[in-house]
Amino acid sequence: MATNDQLKALVKSHADRDDPQFYSVAMQVAAKAARSGQERFSQELRDMVDELRRKSVQSTRIATVVPVSQPRGELASLLSVTYPDARLSDLALADDVSDRLRHLLLEQRRRGDLARHGLSPVRRMLLVGPPGTGKTSTAKVIAGELRLPLFAIRLDTIITKFMGETAAKLRLIFDALAETQGVYLFDEVDALAGDRTAGNDVGEIRRVLNSFLQFLEEETSESVIVAATNHPELLDKAMFRRFESVVSFPLPDEDAVRAVIKNRLANFRLSNLGWKRIISSARGLSHAEITVAAENAAKRTVLAGDAQIRTDDLVSALEDRRRTTFHGDETRKP
Repeated sequence: MATNDQLKALVKSHADRDDPQFYSVAMQVAAKAARSGQERFSQELRDMVDELRRKSVQSTRIATVVPVSQPRGELASLLSVTYPDARLSDLALADDVSDRLRHLLLEQRRRGDLARHGLSPVRRMLLVGPPGTGKTSTAKVIAGELRLPLFAIRLDTIITKFMGETAAKLRLIFDALAETQGVYLFDEVDALAGDRTAGNDVGEIRRVLNSFLQFLEEETSESVIVAATNHPELLDKAMFRRFESVVSFPLPDEDAVRAVIKNRLANFRLSNLGWKRIISSARGLSHAEITVAAENAAKRTVLAGDAQIRTDDLVSALEDRRRTTFHGDETRKP
């Protein structure tokens, strides 16, 4: 049976509406029961938790779609919504990036504990780094891990030549953000938050940026805001102050190269691969580019009627990506 501490933890997590913690403790009780020989009770409890989790996901989706998609017709053109099932284990990130992402998820899951001490979880993350290094995938993972919808903001439909219209559209986004809990992704945010001191800047763009900064400053929702950029040097300095966490995404190191390839080619035999040659060929490529190369090598393997990935095929695919990626881009040559 459950220990006193487990019973208290169940009651506490229920009071805090902390479903992940509630399920975790319930599964601990089930495991303890199994070890005590209560196999039937243990299985029944596991089945109950699985069913509750399934219903929770369904109810969350129903509750979040209605207020966002129905009340304002224009909002549908400003947001696209998905329900990712991505998990942190799906990403091959640098250790420090993974650690910071885990900590954000922990704070979100234990927001009740923080609130009792007058603290709030991290809700705003600014992700910076080269294209293809996992920034957008990280937003999907946050949504998937927290079982929240992912709302991608369509900046191309928000930014217009009329500042008043742009500010009004931003207000719609932040109203939705407060009304419907989710993960809200502002990708390529430098288009909206460029440096106000830049010589080629105009007054209209400065006013748009000021509105965006003001909305960020004033919002107090429970949603998670993720902004991403490939060009942090273009961002206004005030943007960095509006985000509790600024995370840099580097190009993959040797361990990350291995992890990306192994994750993508998990259904193939990878024995006897020449990792030294592979890692050398992958140097300077992003996670996304290595993934594409791995897929191309896999296609060659399938069409050859084999299940063993060959080093030569993988190296050739990586070299093709290098030629494509670095052609005409002297700044990225390793």
